[in-house]
Amino acid sequence: MAGRASWKGYLKLSLVSCPVKLFPATSAAAGKISFNLLHKDTLNRVQQKYHDPELGEIDRADLVKGYQFEKDKYVVVTAEELDEIEIESSKTIDIDGFVDAADIDPIYHDNTYYLAPDGPIAEETFAVILDAMRKAGKVAIARIVLAGRERQVTIDPIEDGFRLTTLRPAKEIREPSTALEPLKAKYSPDMLAMAGQIIASKPMEFHPDRFEDRYEEALLALVKSKISGGQPVITKAPERGNVVNLMDALRRSIEEERRPPAPSLAKGSLAKGGLAKGKKGEARKTAADVADVAKPKVATKKKAPAAS
Repeated sequence: MAGRASWKGYLKLSLVSCPVKLFPATSAAAGKISFNLLHKDTLNRVQQKYHDPELGEIDRADLVKGYQFEKDKYVVVTAEELDEIEIESSKTIDIDGFVDAADIDPIYHDNTYYLAPDGPIAEETFAVILDAMRKAGKVAIARIVLAGRERQVTIDPIEDGFRLTTLRPAKEIREPSTALEPLKAKYSPDMLAMAGQIIASKPMEFHPDRFEDRYEEALLALVKSKISGGQPVITKAPERGNVVNLMDALRRSIEEERRPPAPSLAKGSLAKGGLAKGKKGEARKTAADVADVAKPKVATKKKAPAAS
């Protein structure tokens, strides 16, 4: 069952158009731990208030939008005036043309949405445009008004619909030269060959569903330990050995890659109740194990000796 559409309008290809609806493809807050701001003494959650230099605290209902055209001088724009501003892309996604996906630098990509037909009547026209674009192997460039701004977007076909991605305007993109300078480093061919050997020894496939946020896990362990009343569990990164020089580090890296992989902590000794030994014999635990250990132990009462 599809969720609530964030935008409804028309997809237009030349003189052909069909009703469509737009859905967000991502959720930035999904599964993340968030904190609220509390007062350090009362632990009450603080509230954000609006303050006017002359009137003091004011209600949100008394706020209006203003554009500063000179220092401390504003022109007020009402909500009704903003509603009256409409351009073609306010209700229509008009396709300007088509490009190869490789022609668009990923730095321009912003937010991603799914584009679907709005109702059974729109499906025929939608399917024709979808299949024609899929056969051509092209990405459409179009415009749409979202959140009070006209945005340039790309539209590429996927299974059963389109993926629409908003593009950042060129004025928001910083040139690499603002952060990067020409490299003047010199290195030997052996170093380059060894680095290439390391790269060749680490092939992988991209599986984003297998990525685990280790910081989030450590944060969750800390929160759980504090809820249970135990000692705060602070996870620290393992110590790294000193590297003498680049050539030595490359050699050691190659040796490390040749070693067989260590058994998983979750499936190995920890699963059997043991602890994996870290540097200097220190025991290491997973975030889940730490959370369990942090729970306070309930003391059991000893039975009194039977009366003689």
